[in-house]
Amino acid sequence: MMMKHFHLAALFLFLAPALFSMEWPSPTGVMTRNFGWNDAGAPHLGVSFASNGAILASEDGELLYKRRNGNGASRLPSPLGSWVALDHGDGLISIYSRFDENSAAPVPDRVERGAALGQSGVSGWASQNGFFFQLFDRKERGWVNPSMIIRTMTPRIPVIVQVSLMDTGGTVFNLPQTTNLSQGRYTILVNARSGPLAAPMAPFRIVCVLNGSEAGSLNFETYFVRDGSLVVYRNGLIPVRRVHAPTPGFEVADVWLTRGQATLDIIVQDISGVTRNVLHRFMVE
Repeated sequence: MMMKHFHLAALFLFLAPALFSMEWPSPTGVMTRNFGWNDAGAPHLGVSFASNGAILASEDGELLYKRRNGNGASRLPSPLGSWVALDHGDGLISIYSRFDENSAAPVPDRVERGAALGQSGVSGWASQNGFFFQLFDRKERGWVNPSMIIRTMTPRIPVIVQVSLMDTGGTVFNLPQTTNLSQGRYTILVNARSGPLAAPMAPFRIVCVLNGSEAGSLNFETYFVRDGSLVVYRNGLIPVRRVHAPTPGFEVADVWLTRGQATLDIIVQDISGVTRNVLHRFMVE
């Protein structure tokens, strides 16, 4: 646990000089999906916005790549649609995608913060007007949660929808409907979100405390690419396909339950620092 937080803190401090002055690429856009949300078993690796306005550069940077309607690359299907990538130095890249194919404003080789990169629209895998914003660290080979640095002004109160335990056979026991469990190994599943239910967001951190001791935590700070696979820290590097499996919630921890009364405290924190928790007690036979 300490090593994990040290690694993430070191990454944050390394990127901090480049990130502290960054701004959201839309002053009026509404966030519809944030970093870490479980989209049918795959994590959201950026922030989706619903917007009808201009997409702005978050920070000064060098043009790394652009894909526009009408050039050779755009004839190939792309989930990002029309997109632009900027290099901010120290390995940090910002990516702006899924905006209007026909808003082909010229993008200079050197881009200043606040410069318009195009207009939001519908392209790629987008289903409504808007755009998709991402940060990638090439040195660490990881996707960075933009909300770690570019803070939202409005707190999004976390909501704990359901806490469940899944045994090794795949049977799911919902709490608090379940008051008695057999001794054995279980996976803690937490269905939690941040913000209104109409536009569910991923929380920033989920912590499981079993009988007074931390049993596991899931932090939506970075996702790393290791040996061609996407992994996330969950008390060690865990394949994302496991944490974000299509189960009733995020898989936050694996625990061994022994006989006696058990207390499970689930703590969910939003990026703004707002915290909610729920406490469950049950018997293990």
